[in-house]
Amino acid sequence: MSSTLQERVNALSPARLLGMRRGIEKESLRAQPDGRLALTPHPAVLGSALTHPHITTDFSESQVELITSAHTGVEACLEELSRIHQFTYKALEANDERLWVSSMPCGLPADETIPIGRYGSSNVGRAKSVYRMGLAYRYGRRMQTISGIHYNWSLPGVDNEQYFGLIRNFRRNAFLLLYLFGASPSLCSTFVAGREHELQPLGEGSMYMPHATSLRMGRLGYQSDAQSSLAVSYNSLEGYGASLEDALTHPWPAYEAIGIQGPGGEYNQLATTLLQIENEFYGTIRPKRTIYTGERPLHALRERGVEYVEVRLMDLDPFEPMGINARTMRFLDVFLLHCLLSDSPDDTPAEIAELALGRHLTAARGREPGLKLPRGGREVALVDWGAEILAECVPIAAALDALHGGGLHAQAVRAAQDALNAPDSLPSARVLQAMASGHGNSFTSFVRAQSESTREHFARLPWAEHEQAHFEQMTQDSIEAQRKIEESETVPFEVYREQYVSAERLGLRQRDAAVSV
Repeated sequence: MSSTLQERVNALSPARLLGMRRGIEKESLRAQPDGRLALTPHPAVLGSALTHPHITTDFSESQVELITSAHTGVEACLEELSRIHQFTYKALEANDERLWVSSMPCGLPADETIPIGRYGSSNVGRAKSVYRMGLAYRYGRRMQTISGIHYNWSLPGVDNEQYFGLIRNFRRNAFLLLYLFGASPSLCSTFVAGREHELQPLGEGSMYMPHATSLRMGRLGYQSDAQSSLAVSYNSLEGYGASLEDALTHPWPAYEAIGIQGPGGEYNQLATTLLQIENEFYGTIRPKRTIYTGERPLHALRERGVEYVEVRLMDLDPFEPMGINARTMRFLDVFLLHCLLSDSPDDTPAEIAELALGRHLTAARGREPGLKLPRGGREVALVDWGAEILAECVPIAAALDALHGGGLHAQAVRAAQDALNAPDSLPSARVLQAMASGHGNSFTSFVRAQSESTREHFARLPWAEHEQAHFEQMTQDSIEAQRKIEESETVPFEVYREQYVSAERLGLRQRDAAVSV
């Protein structure tokens, strides 16, 4: 560890470290007992997907998203996530559904029959659905059914320049998270039906790559030929904003061919630009800022700066009831502090290309013995590069443990160091081992069993009447909030859409509470 990095660790005040906040957004498909996608609407007992603060949907009606508040403690964050899970599972009992515990989807029907999320008749609700229709036209619905965990993280006193330094270092070191925590080395063959791929057959209806860590984050996952043309700069908020603005305001020929509306007047997409809205931009990490009503996320960032970062590459861990555990979260806290405190030179187009290749190699072949990744124009062994990063994380973990008491952060780093040299112990390897040992190498059989076990886990947990009443009240409040939004509409949807996607809106200032597209 460099003396400069050590000095930066020592300079962090206890108040700042204790002010570290994290929150979780967890996506999961609703599945039937036989492992097929549930095609039922978002359960009404879960409230309005438009306005509920903790339970919504992502791309599909069948894709539940559970959202915690921001917490200064890891355990408090997990406790809230557990309660949200308990209420959700109780709501799914009526249709005998369960949450699919793998990032790669369950058995999927024909692409056009995967239901797109619906959010009511308000302009903002219709815009959310039209945006998802645009995703379906642009990338296909199957790709959008992939699920994951987003880890939202902030530290007091961090400015825009420092957050972007963190982001650059995160992108440089993200291969390590894919290696340590990737848990999607296999998938159901329905996901790749009719698509070109390099997967190998494995068991009934299953495909895999022998040394893969995260197919979700590889070439079969969130990929786009159009977006690959984007040259996004992470060297400053200004450069990042200019890159996104360009993609949000310039038409893309293939999307112009789709058109805004079909011949019957139905909406196909929000815009014909390379990105319909900011959230369409795929990335392993994003700078984020809470937005006001009607405000574009990019405008919020430019006006008020980065508030937190959203880590987007974490797979669901099928061996953990909530998809993530406290040790992993503590490691992420240490890792993100390392990214923040380390020197972070500006990125270059050559480095960005190297990082993309390294990410794809790790996703597809991360556990391959002797795998090397490109680094600064040469090749370096993944395990050697990872060992360098982890060695520098040790004093950061020690500083956090000195503040919190105990040794949980150091344990998290030691576990990562042990796993680095024991690829058979990684979640991606354990998935394949479990598939082979008890499920005839069937992805669906394995995840069905894990999903059922997870459902039973939450059913066994104590659940107080006041907790049920609290969540039922949130359901009713969200339904009422959606009704008020719908009743307050004053402009036709087309006017709303044109205003929202206009270049001028990227500079519009609003001051009310937020519901984002």
